[in-house]
Amino acid sequence: MLSALTVLAIGTTAACTEGAGTSGGDASSAAAARGAIKIWLSNNKEELVWGKGMVDAWNSAHPTEMVSAEEIPAGKSSEEVIGAAITAGNAPCLIFNTAPAAVPQFQKQGGLVALDDFPDGASYIASRTGKTAEQYKSTDGKFYQSPWKSNPVMIFYNKDVFAKAGVDAANPPLKTYAEFLDTSRKVVSSKAAQAAIWPSPTSEFFQPWFDFYPLFIAQSGGKQLVEDNKATFASDAGTKVADFWATIYKEGLAPKEKAAGDAFGTGKAAMAVVGPWAIAAYKDVKWGAVPVPTAEGMGADQIHTFSDAKNVAMYSSCTNRGTAWDVMKFATSKEQDGKLLDATGQMPLRSDLPTTYADYFTKHPEYKQFADMASRTVEVPNVANSITIWQTFRDAYSSSVIFAKQDSPTALRTAADKVAQLTTQP
Repeated sequence: MLSALTVLAIGTTAACTEGAGTSGGDASSAAAARGAIKIWLSNNKEELVWGKGMVDAWNSAHPTEMVSAEEIPAGKSSEEVIGAAITAGNAPCLIFNTAPAAVPQFQKQGGLVALDDFPDGASYIASRTGKTAEQYKSTDGKFYQSPWKSNPVMIFYNKDVFAKAGVDAANPPLKTYAEFLDTSRKVVSSKAAQAAIWPSPTSEFFQPWFDFYPLFIAQSGGKQLVEDNKATFASDAGTKVADFWATIYKEGLAPKEKAAGDAFGTGKAAMAVVGPWAIAAYKDVKWGAVPVPTAEGMGADQIHTFSDAKNVAMYSSCTNRGTAWDVMKFATSKEQDGKLLDATGQMPLRSDLPTTYADYFTKHPEYKQFADMASRTVEVPNVANSITIWQTFRDAYSSSVIFAKQDSPTALRTAADKVAQLTTQP
């Protein structure tokens, strides 16, 4: 699977059958309008299999409301491409892979439809997703995205590499920071792998989602990066996480340059911070998975983690919104969610996931721990200037934690002050 911010790309000159942007009095008529619509799907091959089946099932039952689906070519970031499509008025009706971090930006552009505008909009989302849905509300209290699927982030480890390093591969000591560091030192000193772990050290704003953020969520007991318009990371929990990663880099347990290819998949790194989508990608690796570490150690049932969710949004250029809303509900139904789970191993954002698909998890026990973790996932904050906030944090983190150009507490405090200002700006 490509990163959350590169899976959505398409030429903005492409024509869409839904027509130009809809506003004012047209919005109410569009909400009831029916007819052909276009949707965009991720280029993840397992999701494409699911998407084709979902569209075929819909079209066979709704010959007058046909759905056409396109694989989204990779190339540019989703934010740039979707933002340009919104401006041009040629976005499709639905995008199945809308990144939650981008929703505030798209909403600000006037590019999203509030799903609460449909009579059963808010109630459908709440009944399907439960209390987790609250994280996906915008600051005006409305849903501009329907929670769809998550990939609860955990620590994957290579059992063969651990065994080579003399680490217990069946029950690896990775629960506390001290244990994690000791295990990492054994891996590197034994030359069982080039790196203990190899998160990308590059500066893209989304990189904290796969190094700092999951560990901060766990250490803080489930806090988001921003709460009540204030940064939470310049705290004891944030400092402990920053110091942990700083030690990793200082001791050379993780390289400071980007890996050529997939470091974990090629055996260059013993561990990776990823979610269940990776199981299919790492079928040739004898892997294990454990929750992310905390300073003093916690039980698995107490740990929260990053959701790495991708959602479905309806775009304001859509004129046949009645059909689009019905397609969104069809695609997120119990039946289709089960097919998505079966095809991709990704966790539908549904209440009581382990019991809803108990047969699946009995047949695929390797996914069970991710289903258990799915009820304790934390999303990126849905706040104004979300992407700029993440970039501000990443710049401070890179400078202090990765490249040691300044001390972490000072860098985090300075970034927190900037973030507080950004949350109150239009």
